[in-house]
Amino acid sequence: MPTFQNSLTSKLPQVGTTIFSHMSLLAAEEGAINLSQGFPNFSPDQKLINGVSHYMQNGHNQYAPLAGVEPLRKVLSEKLHKLYGRSYDKDDEITVTTGATQAIYTAISALVKEEDEVIIFTPAYDCYAPAVSVNGGKPIYVQLKAPEYKIDWSEVEKVFNRKTKMIIINTPHNPTGTIIGKEDLQKLEKLVRDSETIILSDEVYEHIVFDNKKHYSPAISEELSSRTLLVYSFGKTFHVTGWKMGFMAGPAELMAEFRKVHQYNVYCCNTPIQYALADYLAEPAHYEKLGEFYQQKRDAFLSGLKNSRFTYTPSAGTYFQLLNYSEITNTPDVEWVEKLTKQIKVAAIPVSVFYHQKLDEHMLRFCFAKDEDTLFEAGKRLSEL
Repeated sequence: MPTFQNSLTSKLPQVGTTIFSHMSLLAAEEGAINLSQGFPNFSPDQKLINGVSHYMQNGHNQYAPLAGVEPLRKVLSEKLHKLYGRSYDKDDEITVTTGATQAIYTAISALVKEEDEVIIFTPAYDCYAPAVSVNGGKPIYVQLKAPEYKIDWSEVEKVFNRKTKMIIINTPHNPTGTIIGKEDLQKLEKLVRDSETIILSDEVYEHIVFDNKKHYSPAISEELSSRTLLVYSFGKTFHVTGWKMGFMAGPAELMAEFRKVHQYNVYCCNTPIQYALADYLAEPAHYEKLGEFYQQKRDAFLSGLKNSRFTYTPSAGTYFQLLNYSEITNTPDVEWVEKLTKQIKVAAIPVSVFYHQKLDEHMLRFCFAKDEDTLFEAGKRLSEL
């Protein structure tokens, strides 16, 4: 057996097992409440499951078209126009993907070349930078800092230049639960106006926004929409993360390049699920109340912490809540999150791992996409600290 000691050079030498896998495994070993990885512990709508079964049993089990089945692309085009006032052609500007992560990786692979620079705001979802690096690009990091995690556009201007091929934005934002405002889009528009920089907008939590706030997508801007690829997730919206289904929308010129790579890494996506989603999305009520649904869970989780020593700003979106434990201990977050899992049996994610330079501000991320009993018990345990 060859050892490859001299011939194998890793494209991602710093990448190992993710913190999400590590904490979920530790939670299972310890019998802990797992609020680390971002997935619901409740079932999706039976109507959606029945729809998938219907299409399976009625012969829709072979390859779908590369871009996705026509009924789904049609309803998605209508949905985007209704929400953001922007028309995306179902044939040339929408592609169904195997989840949002595949869409993000494919977009970066299609558009980022060696030595291209890609601006990433950290803390950031962990799939962005590796996709840039493995394709020869150079991640350029702009740090967001607690407690507001606002984008400092003067810092962005300092690193923006002719090599900036792409800027990745994420709103609502994982892990911080913050959202980008209309003024942020205006500043982004001004920044890129005279460039050929592409925007990759990760909007997988678009419907999970709280306290009567609004989700602002670059799709609302004529300037930004002409250079932006939008990424969405059915898994996040309909509580089916294991189905790995999402889609991308964007101008035809960019989508044509996206599809060139898409056809060679997945080609197409699950056929019966696509047909079932097309039917399900025809009723907007299935996603219009999602923010209200998750706000109740956020509030239930936070109500259980009112007598705790944690401090926090209520999440504005996503199904994640950050808690600051500075008043409890000075222990580094990676170390302390393991102690929490072992000692009080609640698992979370240390926010420092979402930073390029591991900035530790004593913040932990908790997922509240759980049933009420689970959230109540987790809050009770955390309040005992």
